Amino acid sequence: MKLVFRGHDDRYAVEQSLLAFFPEERPVYEGEDGPRHAEVTLHQGAVYATGVTALTYDGKTARASARVSLAGAADEYERERLRQRALKLSFFRAARDITGATPSWGALTGIRPAKLVRTMLEEGYTPARADRELRDVYCVSPARRRLALESAQAGLRAKADLRAEDISLYIGIPFCPTRCAYCSFVSASVEKSFALIPPYLEALTAEVEAAGRMVKEAGLRIKSFYMGGGTPTTLSASQMDALLTAVNRNFDLSDCVEYCIEAGRPDTIDREKLQVLLDHGADRISVNPQSLEPRVLSAIGRKHSPEDIEKAMELATSMGFPHVNMDLIAGLPADTPEGFRRTLDTCLTFGADNITVHTLSLKKGSRILLEGLPIPTAEAVAEMLDYADPALRARGFAPYYLYRQKYMSGSFENVGWCISGAEGLYNIYIMEELHSILSLGAGGSTKMVDPVRGRIERVFHAKYPTEYIQRPEKIAENLAAFRAFHEKMKR
Repeated sequence: MKLVFRGHDDRYAVEQSLLAFFPEERPVYEGEDGPRHAEVTLHQGAVYATGVTALTYDGKTARASARVSLAGAADEYERERLRQRALKLSFFRAARDITGATPSWGALTGIRPAKLVRTMLEEGYTPARADRELRDVYCVSPARRRLALESAQAGLRAKADLRAEDISLYIGIPFCPTRCAYCSFVSASVEKSFALIPPYLEALTAEVEAAGRMVKEAGLRIKSFYMGGGTPTTLSASQMDALLTAVNRNFDLSDCVEYCIEAGRPDTIDREKLQVLLDHGADRISVNPQSLEPRVLSAIGRKHSPEDIEKAMELATSMGFPHVNMDLIAGLPADTPEGFRRTLDTCLTFGADNITVHTLSLKKGSRILLEGLPIPTAEAVAEMLDYADPALRARGFAPYYLYRQKYMSGSFENVGWCISGAEGLYNIYIMEELHSILSLGAGGSTKMVDPVRGRIERVFHAKYPTEYIQRPEKIAENLAAFRAFHEKMKR
């Protein structure tokens, strides 16, 4: 769809609104107006900001506006957020008039709905008032309002236990046995890059040592530790042992309340590796089947079977890990609502106390898009999610974190569900942006959060393992930026 902006250049807000109503469309900014185009205008005065959208779609036209008050905005950041609201609401109303549909998340387009609600609650809103705000201002459906409110309250509970010096530590292992069809992460297949693992671990260990010194000197405290990827258990038992030994030697983890390792792919899990994780203090692992349907696993490029997943879960639970998560994805190629239901029902018998239900996100670099793999319709994905919610609640699970991504099937969400007391705190910290996340390794980003001033900054790491190995100066720059940010927080 051709988009024309007047009085602003807020592409993100409008693009997300576009995708919510027209998921097959992609924004275009050049060329002549065609049968599908929108003109989105911002009028801004001293007191009000007004968004106006004139939308044409296959012979249908609609014009809608939305006005928001700028009075009381504390700073320019808040005024910008209000201007975005005016633009998004105007596009939402015009698109709703043309389609006759209201997306589940209404006019909300951000990736952190629970953070919005948590902020309301911190400002003195009652849950009932926050619910009305989601309903009346943003037109969010009852089911999504409930998810946002419950996740926001979990965020509040997690925040109450944080101190100013708390941070989380993330380490990335950008290697996998094979590349899944939906994946766009910067990761390398071990089959093609086995030789990169030893030099990568050497560079990563050096970064761990430098980061440990920086954290100690800055007076910071590790609240949670998370190793992700890729697939960390792609490493051998001895490689994992050496890396975690370096982590435990260089960081004071005495205040760490969560030590999580993504075991991920069942074809990388064995008793020796899991014993290494336990020996180093891991109290949480993630085993991620995504699906238990053989044809789905084949379609996404996984080499393991449903039986492999069952064996991995039996092994993990028998070895006594306190918490085990399983990841599922609604909307994968070759899946159906019936297949998704079978997957979820079976996973609920495995003993995991965390189950994360993702919605397929169509990543630009994924094989799904590059090869045009067929995927379930938005209606089918909705049916999958509509089954998951009551099924999980019936087994004692509740939502504790959620987030959204660009180009998600049906414009839905990812939700972490858990048994009471089994919340994955790292997930809450990063999604609610409650404190800084120090990221080590290739392909990640360090997020620096000043919760008092509401300031967030990021530094990005070298994307590829080879680049990471060859650029130690980038590592030093990122660590210096992290320390400088936190020193400034103290002033």
